Amino acid sequence: IIVTKGIRDRLRVLLISGKPHPGERTWRNLLKADTSVDLVHFTILRPPEKQDGTPINELSLIAFPTRELFVEKLDEFDLIIFDRYERRGVLPITYLANIADYVEKGGAVLVAAGPDYAGAASLYRTPLSAVLPAMPTGDVTIMPFKARTTPKGERHPVVRGLPGATQTEPTWGRWFRIVDSEVRNGDIVMAGPDERPLMILARIGEGRVAQLMSDHAWLWARGYDGGGPQAEALRRMAHWLMKEPQLEEEALTGVQAGSTLTVQRNTMLETAADVTVTMPSGKTETVQLDEVRPGIWRGQMEATEAGLHRLTDGTLEAVTAVGTADPREATDLIATSTLLAHVTEATRAASRFISTDGTPATLESPRLAKVNPGRAMAGSGWIGLKANGTYRVLSIDSFPLFSTLLALAALLALMSLTWYREGR
Repeated sequence: IIVTKGIRDRLRVLLISGKPHPGERTWRNLLKADTSVDLVHFTILRPPEKQDGTPINELSLIAFPTRELFVEKLDEFDLIIFDRYERRGVLPITYLANIADYVEKGGAVLVAAGPDYAGAASLYRTPLSAVLPAMPTGDVTIMPFKARTTPKGERHPVVRGLPGATQTEPTWGRWFRIVDSEVRNGDIVMAGPDERPLMILARIGEGRVAQLMSDHAWLWARGYDGGGPQAEALRRMAHWLMKEPQLEEEALTGVQAGSTLTVQRNTMLETAADVTVTMPSGKTETVQLDEVRPGIWRGQMEATEAGLHRLTDGTLEAVTAVGTADPREATDLIATSTLLAHVTEATRAASRFISTDGTPATLESPRLAKVNPGRAMAGSGWIGLKANGTYRVLSIDSFPLFSTLLALAALLALMSLTWYREGR
């Protein structure tokens, strides 16, 4: 049994920023802190309407390769983040339509909304509206409030168990602005004042979309009013978007601890069905699950057989390994040549021990000799290595030792030296 764990080698993230604001630096710090993230930051510092007569060749800004990013290489990104972005005539509508198709085919988009999302130039008034779960009402509420988890959020792995979260009054710092919206689909996992949606997570086609309906998350990072779990919340949200298995809402797993097999079911539902475990021999056993905390159900059984156990609750399936990973190798760890005696006899070889009494080596190492195929491979004080001649020529390179002029000069010098010696 070999247990493997796969990880992404590199995560490619495209951050699209609109009007500069204090939270822009927060996003960069969060993404650049992870060495496995390749960040491409697209920001608009000179919109088309900002014309002051400065010649293009005197500007320190460079033109961004928008066609390359939003047409040719869009599918290479694992996550696209819109940070307070609004339509300003920089990105054509067709590019935003490409991002909507990118989500439908399995991509991930995160929208951090500010007052711009409620205005006439909102991203919702573009082809992206087909994949955005929150529709703005046009109003922005400005008042101090504390973000809190909703009943669904208490079960969702993105916000479940965040430091400082309580059902009554979180210990987090206050925010002061939220964009009012109506949620068409997805799960509202965090809410603001008067149950206004604050964080929405949705599955669109094969992809995923997350929306944060406030641009004040940076207040947590600055420690204002006590701060909050800004880095952990945003990290979980980004990794859920990129389909990290540990953050799946619906999951079934099995873990062995000694002779006990623990079955865990993550679900957003109020109940969890019993799990049927099929053992290597074909026998089955039903494990009843109990809720240990919102969204997590667990049950245990005695593991009496070694090998692969298959788990199913009628909806999800999982496989877990029970027992030692190398049981046959671990049964007898004493070094012996007996098991390989038939191999050494058939090949006219031999086994040699450097020490026979468990003390540091008292015998000299056998001498190595090259032996032709068919000859004895061992003898008194020596062992042989077969000269089987197995090699392969991969390539042959040739190059002149002298260039044409250098060779001519050397030839003339040699002839002059010969003439000089003959003349003497």
